[in-house]
Amino acid sequence: MYTLGLYIYVLGMIVAAFFHKKARKMVLGISQTYILLRRHIKKTDRVVWFHAASLGEFEQGRPLMERLRVEHPEYKILLTFFSPSGYDVRKDYEGADLVCYLPFDTPGNALSFLRLAHPEIAVFIKYEFWTNYLTTCRRKGIKTYSVSSIFRPDQYFFKWHLLNKYPALKPIRQFNHLFVQNEASKELLAEHNITNVTVVGDTRLDRVIAIKDAAAPLPLVEQFAGNVPCFIAGSSWGPDEEIYIPYFAQHKDWKLIIAPHVISETHLKEIEKLLDENGFTSVRYTELEKGAEMPTAEGKGQALIINCFGKLSSIYRYGKVALVGGGFGVGIHNVPEAAVYGIPVLFGPNNQKFREAQALKACGGSFEYQDEASFAAIMDKFIKNPEALQKAGEAAGRYINANAGAADKCFNAIFNQ
Repeated sequence: MYTLGLYIYVLGMIVAAFFHKKARKMVLGISQTYILLRRHIKKTDRVVWFHAASLGEFEQGRPLMERLRVEHPEYKILLTFFSPSGYDVRKDYEGADLVCYLPFDTPGNALSFLRLAHPEIAVFIKYEFWTNYLTTCRRKGIKTYSVSSIFRPDQYFFKWHLLNKYPALKPIRQFNHLFVQNEASKELLAEHNITNVTVVGDTRLDRVIAIKDAAAPLPLVEQFAGNVPCFIAGSSWGPDEEIYIPYFAQHKDWKLIIAPHVISETHLKEIEKLLDENGFTSVRYTELEKGAEMPTAEGKGQALIINCFGKLSSIYRYGKVALVGGGFGVGIHNVPEAAVYGIPVLFGPNNQKFREAQALKACGGSFEYQDEASFAAIMDKFIKNPEALQKAGEAAGRYINANAGAADKCFNAIFNQ
């Protein structure tokens, strides 16, 4: 049933490729995978294969890849993506010897891919559970590991099915070992007699610490921030902007730095219009790079719009409080990326499936808002009580540092046995 459904999905993607740019990118990219494997992977190469669905999962696997490169240079690193959003950003990633798309999970594709790639070890990051690839890896004696995975009772794997109870557990049973984020995941798997599991936490925390330690200064952002408290809105979406921009229109002693999740001209103009309606002067980061003046209009709020990629993780250092967007849509983005700087992080209500967000809320380092009133209540408390702001920031930074180390545990178990 799984494979039949997959063939139907593949057919649908091929048809969609004629009409949708993202589908076309994926189909065309996958068509090049076997060519790339033949060109870059020799029969004598020792290969470790990492697979990530998209960019977020890549960041969770990155600490392992970069350490593998240093400590075991005898291996070639193959990195595959399923999503164009991950592949497009990291196709030139220097930490891997080859970056390509993963062909659809049909039995034939799994056999062909693994014959050409012939990895000794395969590492699947977080939510990647491809039945035919994992089953074929098992048959070929390829050691397979799941890293930073997390499981919940409402996931497809654990739901009852009419034809066969828990058939979706088959891919999970193929792993040599699963390195999960929390005890709840381990206990849930144990209920289904899956016991080759170790709780290590999330490798993402190791990655954000490494990013923080390597972050380059951004003189233009530093000049904009000056000695004034800054509110950093990271991965910002429209519903978030409609809440925090009007609030800071009443608190012009704070500056805004806005890094939209979608950097399109349409969205940028929407932000600029909302800022103008609320009495702000604003400038885009790329305009500053070209020599534009800093926004300094007296009596107006000041905002810097980050209209380029790759800078947000370094920008959080200039903030007193951060917001991570997405909480009114599909889900919040990278909360640890901000919390690692020891500042409190705010986000919208769709955060229940994000372990770090829940843990940071529990320890007082992050805060959820549902609307204008709840957002104002949180920020009013921070502005009126600097000690509360400091305490929340310290809690955020302490949580990140106390829970780091997952990458070391995974690496030693997989590569230093």
